[in-house]
Amino acid sequence: MTTWTDSEIRPTLLEERQLYNHLLYFVQLESPTQMIDRFRNLFMGSGRYQDPQIWYALEKLAMNKYADRYFKFILNRCCHILINRWHLNPQLQWAVSKLIGLFENLPNSSRAGSQSHKRIWELLHSFRLTEQYLTLRRLSQVMTQTPLALSSGAKQVANLIQRYPYLYEHCLLSEDSSYEHQQTVRQIRSRIQLRFELDLSRYVTHQVRYAQVMRRGSDGASETILQSLKNPTLLSDRDLGAVLKHFVGKVQDRKTYWDFAQSFLVHSNYTPSYKQFKEDLYEYLTASMDPAYGKRHFNEQLYQYLKNTYPHNDFQKPNEFLIIRTCSRLLNFLVVDNPVRPNHFTFVDLTTNLGETVTTGLLLKIVLVSHKIKPSLEKRFAILFNHYESSHREGVPWLVKSLENMNIALSLHFGSADVSCLNQIM
Repeated sequence: MTTWTDSEIRPTLLEERQLYNHLLYFVQLESPTQMIDRFRNLFMGSGRYQDPQIWYALEKLAMNKYADRYFKFILNRCCHILINRWHLNPQLQWAVSKLIGLFENLPNSSRAGSQSHKRIWELLHSFRLTEQYLTLRRLSQVMTQTPLALSSGAKQVANLIQRYPYLYEHCLLSEDSSYEHQQTVRQIRSRIQLRFELDLSRYVTHQVRYAQVMRRGSDGASETILQSLKNPTLLSDRDLGAVLKHFVGKVQDRKTYWDFAQSFLVHSNYTPSYKQFKEDLYEYLTASMDPAYGKRHFNEQLYQYLKNTYPHNDFQKPNEFLIIRTCSRLLNFLVVDNPVRPNHFTFVDLTTNLGETVTTGLLLKIVLVSHKIKPSLEKRFAILFNHYESSHREGVPWLVKSLENMNIALSLHFGSADVSCLNQIM
């Protein structure tokens, strides 16, 4: 249920409940086509709705003098009542795009036959400018598109949202998202994440089998294997192979990213002060970085940033809370810090000079130190995604490659993707 601040006059919730209960009742009885027609007639129809009591409730809510503030929340909730029902059945998910598509062709409020219709239609037009509508559009894309279709046909960054489940909770939820909607998004995230991890595992197994057959020189068998599975990412087969080896294999001194993190965490248990922890963290992050790039300016900037991070805590022993805050601040510096005016020069500079894979590895190092900041990393990538979602993919290749790299890195280290067969050919 919508919440209100003390500075606002709370509208009558009776009408709000009537509206929600009405939709909840019929969405269980009617087909998606019938419900979309019902939704259209209720909000966008030019005549009186068939249920006078529900029409009166909607009319009262829309005509309230505070409707400009709260009607977007009510309309968003009405949409999600239908979506929360349909997402449970894959055969019904097509209806989400049809529902959201209603807002693309709204009636002209100047042609309304009554003040009530005029006011409701004005509020519908205003709704299209809100965060709530934007998250609905993204959710529609997630639920109605397939990764294979996206790999070839998507032109704008926005059309790639389904590919990256780690962005969902930050791109598909708005300030008023109900508990039910949050659960819906988490369920969709789990389902699509699992599908990607399974596809990635199968693809890697397929590639390893193909490599083994090629070594034995069996052309007929290799041709059959080659045709069986497609690359589940937007990276080329060659690039995907390099990314997988980077995140699974040895990065430096015969250690993987996981090995490095574990060694650092064991050492940190005996670190006497926060100041020393920051020194060690600096060494940990720069150990596998290209020395030429680091010496130009990055290493000094990183060192000074850490030095100036919570200096009043320098002489206390580091604890979990302080480590989490430090890692979160680091993500501000390395990725982006402000969702309104995203300053991400450092991130672009890193990807330009070190490449998307090494840059992702640097961020992975931080998350492996404190798993609890994984949502913070996801949020920062969501800020970048939102900032560039109207851009064409070809215009921001660094971002698309970074999103793909992060999807793979998180799946390998925090998901269920099994690429252990790579050890047979590495």
